[in-house]
Amino acid sequence: MREVRGSGTYGRGRLGMDTGVQAGAVELRMPMGLTLESWRRVGQHLKRITESSAWWLGDWLVYGERAFPDRYRLVIEETSLDYQTLRNYAWVARKFPASRRRDGLSLQHHAETASLPEHDQDCWLTRAEKEKWSVKRLRRELRERRRLRTGGERRPEQVVIPLNTDRAERWAQAADAAGLPLVDWIAETLDEASTDG
Repeated sequence: MREVRGSGTYGRGRLGMDTGVQAGAVELRMPMGLTLESWRRVGQHLKRITESSAWWLGDWLVYGERAFPDRYRLVIEETSLDYQTLRNYAWVARKFPASRRRDGLSLQHHAETASLPEHDQDCWLTRAEKEKWSVKRLRRELRERRRLRTGGERRPEQVVIPLNTDRAERWAQAADAAGLPLVDWIAETLDEASTDG
């Protein structure tokens, strides 16, 4: 067998694939004479791996959050993935424990509903799953719902807050500790403060 360049071959029959299919860092090798059904099955496994990897990264980050305080710096160095992308994966993974995740929907579907109350999340995900909506379609439906609820007249206001570096860092750390993107943490904090009176 020819050695696969990169970090080597991951092995025969691994990743749920047929015997003889070998996955490496830069190559997928399939034996001659693969049947149509086997070839289709490989494609299905590859699709599943692709869709699952975002969840896996999110769960990996959540674990790292508990066990290793400098997780994001290390993860970025290890994966070369974008910091905000990693934070989003972790945020969605926290919002949806494994028992509430829908196998038929991607992490991106879940992300579209993550800021909603849990009951609304479940309703929208159920609908998206039953009607086989793309992420784009789910986003469009949610946008339309918001427009109808506000009468289509109100536009979101943009607020600019000048921050010194110390305050910006404290807020970013607090948002990180809460497992939220900074903008969501600010909005939740202000919502709580406005209803405390």
